[in-house]
Amino acid sequence: MMSSSCFPTEIVLQKTARQLRVVFSDGAQFALPCEYLRVYSPSAEVRGHGVGQEVLQIGKRDVNIVAVEPVGQYAVKLVFSDGHDSGLYDWDYLYRLGQHQADYWQQYLDRLAQAGASRDA
Repeated sequence: MMSSSCFPTEIVLQKTARQLRVVFSDGAQFALPCEYLRVYSPSAEVRGHGVGQEVLQIGKRDVNIVAVEPVGQYAVKLVFSDGHDSGLYDWDYLYRLGQHQADYWQQYLDRLAQAGASRDA
């Protein structure tokens, strides 16, 4: 489990592989696909403004990250190829996304299936 003193020691955008590789100070390493980061953006556009207001993101299979911008000493802003750029990924959130990637991804796929929606544009 991440402690409040844990932070990324390396963040590398791998555009060809369409993933963000993050190494944390506790030794944890995660390869986070751009599509996964996009559909789990911490922005109000995705999360809504309260419980139950989440907006299912569809058609994001081919999205890529075009820029990774530091925000102080606590987060990064990811700029996606579809124009989305309003989420701030703080260190705790990035770590949690890495730690629970398999479960969160399956939850997303289940929600897509229930909605009859697709990952394709």
